[in-house]
Amino acid sequence: MAAHRKPRQRSAGGNKARTAATIALAGAATATGFDGTGHAEPRLTPAQVKAKVDKLYQEAEVATEKYNGAKEKAEAARTRLNSLQDEAARRTQKLNSARDALGSMAAAQYRDGGLDPALRLALADDPDRYLDGAEFAERAGNRQASSVARVREQLREIEQLRGASHIELTSLKSRQAELKQHKKTINGKLDAVRRLMSQLTAEERALLGSGGDTSRASRSSTAARDGLAAPGAVTSQAPNSRAVAAVSYAYSKLGSPYVWGATGPNAFDCSGLTQAAYRSAGISLPRTTYAQIDAGRRVSRSELRPGDLVFFYSGISHVGIYIGNGQMIHAPRPSAPVRVAPLSEMPFAGATRVA
Repeated sequence: MAAHRKPRQRSAGGNKARTAATIALAGAATATGFDGTGHAEPRLTPAQVKAKVDKLYQEAEVATEKYNGAKEKAEAARTRLNSLQDEAARRTQKLNSARDALGSMAAAQYRDGGLDPALRLALADDPDRYLDGAEFAERAGNRQASSVARVREQLREIEQLRGASHIELTSLKSRQAELKQHKKTINGKLDAVRRLMSQLTAEERALLGSGGDTSRASRSSTAARDGLAAPGAVTSQAPNSRAVAAVSYAYSKLGSPYVWGATGPNAFDCSGLTQAAYRSAGISLPRTTYAQIDAGRRVSRSELRPGDLVFFYSGISHVGIYIGNGQMIHAPRPSAPVRVAPLSEMPFAGATRVA
């Protein structure tokens, strides 16, 4: 008979030791990689942060202009929807009045009993008077038929209005969904900017906020204020009084904060500033950069005069107001207020003269 061997007992302490070693090795592999070197993301230099921030701001501005366009279309759809609903309500009120009138006619006929005209003539105390009444009744019948036709037409018109209202409501809902998506994109870009900026010291953030030159913002403001003190130095070259008014408005808003989607009077995004400036001059501009560039006559860079709108980037995602000497006033981005800047600050895409 074969002897039964007793299985060897494993040490609980040994299992714990091996588990701990496995976890430690896994942690080491995660921290160092197989080549033994660390994979922690290196700290970006201020120049690298600036490049990433500039790209994120530009992408956010593209999304902002799309948001502005969707908002403009949503507002137009809401206006049309309200107008259609108001008209449908008016037509329904008229329809109800017409139905009430038909109901009165029907009740009168019922009360008359619908007797045969020949019998009613035979029974009438005054045949001449009855004949006059019969003629009136015939005319009334014709009017009744006409009233019925009008009611039917009103019903058709109201159904058409309801159909148009449904289309506008669908359009409005689509624009609202589009707005929500663009808003999410913008906030995502700006959150990424904040995370990048948090890696910098306060001094580095100040330097980055002024475009790499801590004295630049103050110089721009000083130049602008000097222009306000002597506006003729800038506006004398403007093509007309409306361009002068737009430039003067832009000067008066120097230092105002950038807020995406804002059109003033206390905060602006880039196209919101240009729209507000020309609104003050009595000219209505579209809301977005890519629509504003087609709102006037295109001019070359060499033809620029104060008041012209200047556009940047291949997607026409930024705009400013030219003030002469190669400079513009614009609303740059959330980290920078409305200010004077050189056209060379961004890739030039074109210009238009709207006044």
